[in-house]
Amino acid sequence: MPASPLRLLLMIMLSVFLLIMIQVNLLVIAFDKLGLSPSSGLLLIFSALLGSSINLPLAKFPAEKVELPPGMPGLFQYPPRYTGWTILAVNVGGCIIPLVFSLYLVFHTALPLTDIMTAIFIVSMASYLISRPVPGLGVMMPILAAPLIAAITAVLINSDNSAPLAYIGGTMGVLIGADLMRLHEMKTLGAPMASIGGAGTFDGIFLTGIVAVLLA
Repeated sequence: MPASPLRLLLMIMLSVFLLIMIQVNLLVIAFDKLGLSPSSGLLLIFSALLGSSINLPLAKFPAEKVELPPGMPGLFQYPPRYTGWTILAVNVGGCIIPLVFSLYLVFHTALPLTDIMTAIFIVSMASYLISRPVPGLGVMMPILAAPLIAAITAVLINSDNSAPLAYIGGTMGVLIGADLMRLHEMKTLGAPMASIGGAGTFDGIFLTGIVAVLLA
């Protein structure tokens, strides 16, 4: 499926955001907080960006045909190809890579399991409440909400290890709250594909992995 103009615009904005952060050395600070070298950190980030275009199909289920709400911006609206089915997929850059790195942090930091579960629970509930299903597109959510919530939660729970806790709680919280907890709504959106960690939640997951760490 071709990329929508909105997705292309999002990727351009994220690229500009990264270039600015590189220029002012903010990425180096974030990498250091997570125990990564600059080269390892850049590899993680660009792997996530490249992986955002890869969706691995998991299942297919019947989907309802829906009418797009009137007045949606035509320039950034990609008309869904309704086929009567929705493909459930997992996004490499927005799900698999953050999940693998979160597991790495769990086993290589001194974070208590109770702190991790508490942070994930809080961000999950918040992500569920602030996200919304959009007919024809999927689940969307404000870009900076999750990073702020994850950072504040991590500092309050464990200030000594707030950076890795912010990353784990933020990325996993968005995946659970904005994606997994809304899977039952996917068949009512008329979207040709429902991607866990993709589409409208990728930007939230991606920025959470950077901004939340910087704020924590």
